[in-house]
Amino acid sequence: MGLRIKKNDTAVVITGRNKGAKGRVLSVATDKNRIIIEGVNVVKKHMKPNKQYQQGGIIEKESSLHISNVMLVCPKCQKPTRIANSVLEDGRKLRSCKKCKEVID
Repeated sequence: MGLRIKKNDTAVVITGRNKGAKGRVLSVATDKNRIIIEGVNVVKKHMKPNKQYQQGGIIEKESSLHISNVMLVCPKCQKPTRIANSVLEDGRKLRSCKKCKEVID
């Protein structure tokens, strides 16, 4: 089964601690069914000094969520929606909004 949410889509969290938070999808881990959304599920991580973080200390970064806990936001109607997948005659795959029937890509 293909994942319905892709990188750079807008998604909203539908359950859990961050319910209602909306943001841009930064990455999707298809093998683990996990997703990272910008500004959502921010955790504090203790880092030792290294080349990237000379100072070290406590940094804040986004942690992953399970993909079943988020829904895609339709670019046209701006509502969380399920996705309808369809295949054209020439083999291209399309995603469309189930609420407003608008083609997403």
